[in-house]
Amino acid sequence: MAVRHQLIRCSPRAVWAVLADPTRYAEWVVGPSESTPLDHAWPDVGSRLRYTVPLGPWSAEGVTTVRHRESGKELELEAAFKALGTARIFLQLRPWGEDTLLVCDEHPLRGLGGTFHNPAFEALLQLRHRGMLARLAKVVEQEHTGAT
Repeated sequence: MAVRHQLIRCSPRAVWAVLADPTRYAEWVVGPSESTPLDHAWPDVGSRLRYTVPLGPWSAEGVTTVRHRESGKELELEAAFKALGTARIFLQLRPWGEDTLLVCDEHPLRGLGGTFHNPAFEALLQLRHRGMLARLAKVVEQEHTGAT
């Protein structure tokens, strides 16, 4: 299981505001170039968004579904990307003084990702999470401070 954490220098409320906006998914998730809500209720349980991942001159689409939500505290997603299969991504926001400690736990569920899950794959997930959580922190902190 790839578990990683990031201290974000903003309140959990500010972090949640970005997580709860499906059009901002591609701003902080590593890979997608754009995201579009498929339902108007994001991040309600069962709501979905479609994302596009550029692959050279081509692109592929995936769908992420909310599986669990505790508003302002927890968001559990299932990301499905064609032949690669599905993955569970659990984001937990913990108050840390005036800041937020964000804990991300991801592991493959089905498809090739689950079949070929091994220590090397885990290392790649850790690298992806390092980038993703740093991007999320930057998006939230810039928005909160008004910086560009």
